[in-house]
Amino acid sequence: MHPKALVDLSTELLRAVLKLDQPADGVVSAFFRQHRALGSRERHALAETAYTVLRQRLLFQNLAQSGTGPLERRLVLLAWQGTPNYLLAATEAHEQAWLDKIRQIDPATLPEKQRHNLPDWLAAPLKDTMGDDFWPLVQALNEAAPLDLRVNVLKAKRDEVRQALADAGLAAEPTPHSPWGLRLHGKPALHKLDVFTRGLVEVQDEGSQLLALITDAKRGEMVVDFCAGAGGKTLALGAAMRNTGRLYAFDVSGHRLDALKPRLARSGLSNVHPAQIAHERDDRIKRLAGKIDRVLVDAPCSGLGTLRRNPDLKWRQSPKAVEELQAKQTAILASAARLLKPGGRLVYATCSLLAAENEAVAEAFTAANAAQFEVLPALQALEAARVEAPAPLVAGPYLRLWPHRHQTDGFFAAAWQKR
Repeated sequence: MHPKALVDLSTELLRAVLKLDQPADGVVSAFFRQHRALGSRERHALAETAYTVLRQRLLFQNLAQSGTGPLERRLVLLAWQGTPNYLLAATEAHEQAWLDKIRQIDPATLPEKQRHNLPDWLAAPLKDTMGDDFWPLVQALNEAAPLDLRVNVLKAKRDEVRQALADAGLAAEPTPHSPWGLRLHGKPALHKLDVFTRGLVEVQDEGSQLLALITDAKRGEMVVDFCAGAGGKTLALGAAMRNTGRLYAFDVSGHRLDALKPRLARSGLSNVHPAQIAHERDDRIKRLAGKIDRVLVDAPCSGLGTLRRNPDLKWRQSPKAVEELQAKQTAILASAARLLKPGGRLVYATCSLLAAENEAVAEAFTAANAAQFEVLPALQALEAARVEAPAPLVAGPYLRLWPHRHQTDGFFAAAWQKR
């Protein structure tokens, strides 16, 4: 496709994405369904253009003010500055002159907001929390995430899968902490590979794998994944249980649970029981009260730990939304805790960067339930699960993962044992 035609398509896609009324990945997928003749290279270029603009939105919008023509086209051209030959073929003389002036701007002279590209309500608490680590975090959030795989230990060993990937021309490295993980760079057509179609691997960020590991589900136990979603952690828990016991996958969304079905079929697991619930107080929950060994609550959250993959979230979330989520997280955690029998383990987790959704919720639960629940230090839980080099993953009694420190998405987990 000629670069000029690709700029036009990128402009059309960006106009839809920047409405910010739907998740960007859904908008991009819908656009590709409307343009089925696009090849893989064109799809990759279009998606990367949209995501680059979302990551650098405040900076690009400021720089675009000095240009002419449709705003979305100017934003596309700014996103394309890393491909000079393509850019030259796609632009007019006056656009090339404008871009030359842009290149002469020293980024260090720009206001902080245009350098960190975060809304004020998000930048402020992160600066308070991170201190000198704020700018390394910003840099990491603006980079694309690697592709992490979880080896299905029910079917294969990590070294065997790594060799199979090498035979297919893909270099994978063991993840530094999860004993189940392999990390690839780039975006291979994974769904076409034998290791994927046979259920030997699933796409899962190393941080998400660590949440399943800290839950430490055992053979023959009764386990609940309380907010299962599409089931990534459900599958990890089921494999860790060696397909024994009983594993409930609860979620309020039947649509998300439907996405688990093909993954479950590939996995070879038969101990998983998906069930849609109406809310956290559903009768299905009440009937299991006091009977469960392990409960993982991967709670609905802002998702701000996944900005490498979902940069639109920083523009689509708000302080009010976080406040509402905190109330929901507190209610879900309290309800899930009732499922546990004495000696059982409760794990609360989010993929948020914010203390309001993490430490604040965990500490409030501990204070309200000190007579029944004892905090289980994350380091102790990780060591028992044979996680490699666990100490850097821990902040106080909690698991705390940051993209710039751990090369994972941002994750938090707190664990308790019922007395």
